Order: sequence, then structure tokens, then C-alpha cells
Amino acid sequence: MSELNCPFCTVDAKKILFENDLALAFFDAFPVSLGHTLIVPKRHVASFFELSKKEREAIDSLIFQVQDYLNFTFKPDGFNLGVNIGEAAGQSVMHVHVHVIPRFRGDMANPKGGVRGVIPDKQKY
Repeated sequence: MSELNCPFCTVDAKKILFENDLALAFFDAFPVSLGHTLIVPKRHVASFFELSKKEREAIDSLIFQVQDYLNFTFKPDGFNLGVNIGEAAGQSVMHVHVHVIPRFRGDMANPKGGVRGVIPDKQKY
């Protein structure tokens, strides 16, 4: 996927919640919960492991800004943070994106295991 047809390289400015020099945040187009937000670097790069230290710091800064906003706006009971790296891990848009997913008591029967649920048989331990 090139920058020209990458949905994260062409985000409508009106949809951007927060932005800094190297990254931006916007609501996920296919949210798994109320307030599900994506944070992406402005540079088109596929893997989190290819980010520069400054890009990681910019993303980290937005994670906390988004968390403050979501706490104030939606009052979640918890959060999941996630990054899918590569097709085998479920990455479908080959532009780094960090998921900030607000969680609410009762949104699933038993959330124990959290992100381990990416492999359902391994969530329960």
C-alpha cells in the first residue's frame, strides 16, 4: 500500500482529534468500543519497529492526551492499547497505528486475559 491510497495518510483534517509534529489521533472508523481511537505517525511506515525514537515519543504523548480526553468524555473503566505488526498479527492497514480502546464493565462476560484474547484459546489461563 502506497501513501497515495493509504487511509491513514489521507485522514480528513476535520476528523483529527489531536495532533503534534510527528503523529495524529482520530476515532477508529470501525470501533470496537465507544471512543476507540487510533494514533498514527505522519510518516508512512508499516511497522512499529521502524519508527524513530522521536516518532515513538510523539505517539506516546498522544496516547496520554487521548486517554485524558476519553476519560473525561466517555468515563471508561479501563483501556486496552494495541499494535498489530504484520499480517500474521492481524495488521490490515500497512501504516503503523496504535489502538486506544476504552473498556467498560460488562462489555464482555469475562475480560480476564485482555490482549491475550487475540488468540482466543490462550485468553483463559
